[in-house]
Amino acid sequence: MRLLASLSPMVRMRPAWAMNPSPVMVTRRLARHQAFDAGFDPEELAEARRWHKSFQPSTLPQGDTSFSRSSGPGGQHVNKTETKATTTWPISKLLAHLPNILHARLRDSKYYTRGSDSITIQAQTERSRSANQAENHQKLYDELTNLYAKTVPAESSPDKARKYEALKKKAQEVRLKEKKFLSFKKQSRRRSDY
Repeated sequence: MRLLASLSPMVRMRPAWAMNPSPVMVTRRLARHQAFDAGFDPEELAEARRWHKSFQPSTLPQGDTSFSRSSGPGGQHVNKTETKATTTWPISKLLAHLPNILHARLRDSKYYTRGSDSITIQAQTERSRSANQAENHQKLYDELTNLYAKTVPAESSPDKARKYEALKKKAQEVRLKEKKFLSFKKQSRRRSDY
């Protein structure tokens, strides 16, 4: 009784079947009998992996850079010069330089600006314009590398492919065995008129 008093009113009002679900109500989780990269198009994966091997910051488009006064420490230099670099890359320009598998993920970037449909990055840590502009390019390179790492799975080894093939075969055998058992069970229920 003390336990019921400590429970919230919502829990006490639940019917008994909601507190202890029957085995029929609990659904079985489906096993996955394939390597992670098996769900992707092999040609797109190959294209993305080739792109990643040859990907360098110099292969990115320049983007449109504007400069403004930066904030923070720096004294009179910060107040007089415009060294903060804001670089914008329209999505349409970046898509030409990326593999198809990354196109959908590009708009998930933390630097994505919906209003202009672009990637916008700012840097103001350095005292020179060119250094801040180079930092923007490096940030874009790092962001695209992170998107690649999140999207494209590592290549599955032949051992792993064999392992998943064996799991798939075993699951098929178990499924057929269960199917035969249920069939036999239903056959035994039939009335035989003799």
